Amino acid sequence: MPASEVMPLFKAHKLHSGSPHGPIVTNPAQAKAIQLSYARKEGADVPPPPDKKKRKRRMRAFAGHKSKRG
Repeated sequence: MPASEVMPLFKAHKLHSGSPHGPIVTNPAQAKAIQLSYARKEGADVPPPPDKKKRKRRMRAFAGHKSKRG
């Protein structure tokens, strides 16, 4: 699928994550990530995906700042 087809499918509520039978994408950020992924496969000049170690470290630090209210 070309990257140019991702957002129209998302707006029509027909974009699926994973496989064509997977759950429907409802988050615009996830649709943009899918579009970037297809663009990379096509060879477009887009930034590389973020480093997984850095993301994991950042998410672990963020998880410690949760509210302690009951």
